[in-house]
Amino acid sequence: MSLILPLFVLFCLLIGAWRRVPLYDAFLEGAKEGLRTAAGILPALITMLCGVQGLAASGLMDALCRWLSPIFSGLGIPQEAAPLVLLRPLSGSGSNAMLQSIFSAYGPDSPAGIYASVVAGAGETVFYTCALYLGAAGVRKSRHILPCAMLSYLTGVAVAGLLT
Repeated sequence: MSLILPLFVLFCLLIGAWRRVPLYDAFLEGAKEGLRTAAGILPALITMLCGVQGLAASGLMDALCRWLSPIFSGLGIPQEAAPLVLLRPLSGSGSNAMLQSIFSAYGPDSPAGIYASVVAGAGETVFYTCALYLGAAGVRKSRHILPCAMLSYLTGVAVAGLLT
């Protein structure tokens, strides 16, 4: 298994040499394009990370969980997993840390652990993904992408609550 990456690189180099591609020049051009892409998406990523940190540090996450608790309980969403539901569209690493916290506190086989597993496994980091890909593509007006993605996420959250 550890030979897959070196063999793939060797395969690419051999194909490039066979097709007489200037490999070093192509590598440098690809690296430049990668750096331009990284520079283009960096502001969106920094904004997203600052927003997530501000949400958690301000106590707004706890207030939102309390405010939405009647809706969550009506959908069968365990109160312990409510922060994960709110955090998952924003941050993958933050929601993974939240999932680990739920596992530590309640166990992976608890209703909260099972529900959190479904949401973490099936849910998408909607805002992060949109910021990353739309920023990389240079899209300024997302039109219906974000509302449709959030509707999809919320549908999954509700169905997971009803089924688990």
